[in-house]
Amino acid sequence: MINTIIFDLGAVLIDWNPRHMYKKIFDDDDAMEAFLQNIVTSDWNEEQDAGRPLQEGTELLVKQHPQHEGHIRAFYGRWEEMLGDAFEGTVEIFKQLKESGKYKIYALTNWSAETFPVAFERFEFLKWFDGIVVSGAEKMRKPTPEFYHILFDRYKVNPKEALFIDDNHRNILAAEKLGLKSIHFTSAEQLKGELQKLNLL
Repeated sequence: MINTIIFDLGAVLIDWNPRHMYKKIFDDDDAMEAFLQNIVTSDWNEEQDAGRPLQEGTELLVKQHPQHEGHIRAFYGRWEEMLGDAFEGTVEIFKQLKESGKYKIYALTNWSAETFPVAFERFEFLKWFDGIVVSGAEKMRKPTPEFYHILFDRYKVNPKEALFIDDNHRNILAAEKLGLKSIHFTSAEQLKGELQKLNLL
């Protein structure tokens, strides 16, 4: 019996994408993609999500790639411009689940503790959650099992009675190993269908 639903945030409820900002800087898409793939990489960004201070991460990268200093500093200097809109279809599903009164609803997100407050102020629906666990604040991130356990322990969540929704397959696999029923998110339509199949919506 599912009584708890756990959402990821980025790419599920919120459109965060560095391209929103870097398209204003680069006039060549291929050069932008090369920069995103090879310089400000996902692995580098995830270190900040795991608690490394933004300034420390930035200085480290500038030292490694001094010829890209301006573009590297823009990553966090203009980070707010990477924050797109909410995915309204998913927000509507969240709203329906919340208003049903049947579930405790939490967020488990890989996000820097320094930038998360910007999103929290911008998106009213973030205040609907019964609790949010932010990786940067905890100094660990998905898919580390201990990070999921922070949520379980803090909010008395039984993983066997919870459903986890995330767009990253790596995080889904980690959740399933912990006994969490999971939905690998691809779109609001797909999520709605999966929830209806499970009789949760």
